[in-house]
Amino acid sequence: MRRFRIGCALLLAAAAVGLGAGPAQAQEYRYWSFWDGAGGSWAYATQGPATLRPADGAVTGFRFTVSADSAAAGKPRPAADFTALCAGTPAKAGAKRIGVVIDFGTAADAPKGERPPKPRAECARVPADASAGDALAAVAEPLRYDAHALLCGVAGYPKAGCAEQVSGSGGSAGASPSSGKPASGADGDGGGPSAGLIGGIAVVVVLGAAAGWQARRRRG
Repeated sequence: MRRFRIGCALLLAAAAVGLGAGPAQAQEYRYWSFWDGAGGSWAYATQGPATLRPADGAVTGFRFTVSADSAAAGKPRPAADFTALCAGTPAKAGAKRIGVVIDFGTAADAPKGERPPKPRAECARVPADASAGDALAAVAEPLRYDAHALLCGVAGYPKAGCAEQVSGSGGSAGASPSSGKPASGADGDGGGPSAGLIGGIAVVVVLGAAAGWQARRRRG
């Protein structure tokens, strides 16, 4: 019985080691991230610019960045200060004012051969039902989107590419149009079985093998 317990412990330890032996680091992507400046501080937006309809007085931010997920994405560097952004834009009936901050990222984030423009901060006066994407288009054309409505370029930057893997990570992948986050491999959405699922299967296999070994021992 003691051997059986030791065997189970060793097998479970092996499964845990196998579970932890995934990729050394998550793949990074170069993409336009989308931010909400509610309350004067930046938070990663929970909707995409095409679906979010900010109220008058809101501030939205767009930052070109390289990261593996939203937790590692660089925030827009200009402040989310509606008063400063829209001080010279009076309110108008039937319209709303949205502060729009556009941060083109750093030289390290830039695609090869391109130089990021300086950050911009604008006040967009748009129809009352306009989306954050409409506000961006009012102040930063031309915009470039891919076939899945993913924002790929703002004010012509970058000239090409869309949510590409970087650092030789093995090809390109898209990003989620609803959140602005990279998908399919960047944050576990659609990129194959999750670590939790693999770990669960490993433990089931280990326990099944151990139970079979103990049953054969008893019959012997």
